[in-house]
Amino acid sequence: MIDTLEVFIVANLQVIFDQIGWLGVAGLLVFENATGIIPSEVIMGLAGWMLLAAHDAPFVNVFWGGAIAALASTGGASLTYWAANLGGRLVVDRMARWFRIDAQHIERAERQFQRWGGGVVLFGRMIPGVRTLINIPAGLARMPYGKFALYTLIGSYIWCTLLISAGYFLGHEWQQISALVKQAAPWLLAIGVLVWLAISLRQWRLRQGRFPG
Repeated sequence: MIDTLEVFIVANLQVIFDQIGWLGVAGLLVFENATGIIPSEVIMGLAGWMLLAAHDAPFVNVFWGGAIAALASTGGASLTYWAANLGGRLVVDRMARWFRIDAQHIERAERQFQRWGGGVVLFGRMIPGVRTLINIPAGLARMPYGKFALYTLIGSYIWCTLLISAGYFLGHEWQQISALVKQAAPWLLAIGVLVWLAISLRQWRLRQGRFPG
């Protein structure tokens, strides 16, 4: 059922975008971030090609498109966050069965969250296999929702803006984005870890200066 639904949506993306434009993008991103079905590279890559190329000011519209996509992504991620937050492990196990999520992938996301905390919510939005699953451990750990939403919004905006831009510049070759993302994933993860370590070090130094031993 899930596989059939994914194939149907992907096959009809052009029709959806033709009929309702950015509203269709927003709806699909809510669904993608809540379920993990349909990679965002496919949604945003095609949107960048179809919707930006149809306007006279693509370099302005890419930022508006990124904002719409980030808000929709945050909304979808929030659904999963609250399901895990309020329903606990029982609801998470049911969701995993419904959407065919490998339990090992959830466990890996939980380990990453325990190790990096809020940082993986922010930078994980740009890592395949992490960006949708990280909502679950964040909800289970009852991470403050305000922080979760802010980190998700920022990470999603960066990610979606990059994908929209890539779709626009690649044009008819927008489908290459998925392969490019897989190749770049280790570098994106390494950069995210370094940035988060730098932020954590700066915060530690500030605390040391405020509370000298």
